[in-house]
Amino acid sequence: MITILFIGDVVGQPSLNALLKALPSLTKEYMPHGIIVNGENIVDGKGLSEREAGMLFQAGVHVITTGNHIWENWKSRPLLATNPLVLRPHNYPPENPGRGITVATIANGLPMGVIQVQGRTYMQSIDCPFKALDAAIDEVVQQTNIIVVDFHAEATGEKIAMGYYADGRVSAVLGTHTHVQTADAQILAGGTAYITDVGMTGASRSILGMKTEVALNRFLLQTAHRYELGEGETRISGVVLELDEMTGRAYSIKPFSLPEFTRDALKPVP
Repeated sequence: MITILFIGDVVGQPSLNALLKALPSLTKEYMPHGIIVNGENIVDGKGLSEREAGMLFQAGVHVITTGNHIWENWKSRPLLATNPLVLRPHNYPPENPGRGITVATIANGLPMGVIQVQGRTYMQSIDCPFKALDAAIDEVVQQTNIIVVDFHAEATGEKIAMGYYADGRVSAVLGTHTHVQTADAQILAGGTAYITDVGMTGASRSILGMKTEVALNRFLLQTAHRYELGEGETRISGVVLELDEMTGRAYSIKPFSLPEFTRDALKPVP
């Protein structure tokens, strides 16, 4: 049995700092063979650069996934073009830098495949994520049966559909992008671990990582407002997977969100 730790969308530098500080204790508690982090929102909420990626890799992270916001920061593009362990959704046109497939060497020399695809409902009209996943699985399964899919999508129904579509062919389908951890973690009939969204690693007093006043003004005034990061203690959300080393099938999926939510997290900053 092998253990994989997947950390949900990290929003902003303060949240990255909190995660880096917490990783030693998370590693001690769960003893993961492999660590995956979604890092598309680290640089002021939009994108990722070589600096932040380097900090994660140095801390023991094996693969970084991203999403649609990676394209909003031009500093992300050289990173995608040169580092095969930093992924962008595989179903974007191939002329874009980077790719959505990698096989990383994790603890004990084991190969871990990671695939990222992006949904189309309420998002960009890019290539079909289901067909893109088919091709990606065909490529990765030649090297390993341990395959974790980051499905970066908006619509709950599309995420659930992807879970059932991939069931029995991958180890896990983990939803990202919507930043709210869902209560539907399960092992599907074919042995694939599934959750609609793993949640975010971001400020506890925020709206999806954004400063509450800014987010409210976007809704109330229906005009653009400069993105500002939320405040308060960082909550780290993710899942822990236990997988069969030989078949890649999932034994368990355990969501976590730390620290546990309390009223103290909502106290005003002095």
